[in-house]
Amino acid sequence: MPTLASQSKIVITGAAGLVGQNLLLLLREKGYRNMVAIDRHAENLAIAVKLNPDLQTLCADLAEAGEWQQCFAGAEAVIQLHAQITALHDDAFERNNIAATQQVLAACRQHQVPYLLHVSSSVLHSAADDAYTRTKRAQENLVKQSGISHCILRPTLMFGWFDPKHFGWLSRFMERTPIFPIPGDGKFIRQPLYNRDFCRVLLACLESSREGLAYDIVGKEDVDYIAIIKAIKEIKALRTIILRIPFGFFDVLLQLAAKIMRQPPFTSAQLHALAAGDYFVGVDIEQEFGVTPTPFLQAINETFTHPVYSKIVVKR
Repeated sequence: MPTLASQSKIVITGAAGLVGQNLLLLLREKGYRNMVAIDRHAENLAIAVKLNPDLQTLCADLAEAGEWQQCFAGAEAVIQLHAQITALHDDAFERNNIAATQQVLAACRQHQVPYLLHVSSSVLHSAADDAYTRTKRAQENLVKQSGISHCILRPTLMFGWFDPKHFGWLSRFMERTPIFPIPGDGKFIRQPLYNRDFCRVLLACLESSREGLAYDIVGKEDVDYIAIIKAIKEIKALRTIILRIPFGFFDVLLQLAAKIMRQPPFTSAQLHALAAGDYFVGVDIEQEFGVTPTPFLQAINETFTHPVYSKIVVKR
């Protein structure tokens, strides 16, 4: 892959989500000006354009072959971010993690894109057996078998600006309710990864053209789920009461919520994944990529107190 320049064309799929919005800001900060952002959510693309006025965008369903594939012509690199993370039905995972990836890879081959940077997930090492985990494994295999020069990054749970789920949803829920329920004792180990740190790793990987490698990118600090909740509560100065609920009863409540909500923010499958006891080991990002991890409490503070970005949330 040639050395990237400020006008090198970079195509980003799933560009208007949590990682994409943060990555676009970082790319602009570093002087890149020829990015093409593809996403199926028009509202989220509008946010990206507002924050990056000269950004080229394309609203498209990647699971369907179409004119969007022509924008890969002349690209120096493709960053593949699109993913279905939560859904009530398995076909959504098949469509957006498998079919969409097949179409993106076809476009890369058609236009002879020299380099693909694929964002996978730490769930590949998980004990969980659900549609998300299965389709992310299959998605990564598609990339490995594509014949395209590539590198793979597998991040753990991420948080940061623009978050419609995870920590972002937790904070907004705490703002709206006097009582915040916690499953069991809440002492589920998390390894949260600050999105800005991950985007810095992405950029370092892109600029060094690492090829044929896969890196597990893990948050440096181990933090209990309940400690995360307490940290958010403190930073946002909320008075919400944290209430522990028996795990089984909490699961029943989630199953009931799934029957009445079109897009529940947290599902029974995710609850069981939370309690699966997974612990991931990743590379030292400072040694490997020159990225110094942001301390967890500092990252949480930046996430929820930035005067501009903390107020913007992408749609789910």
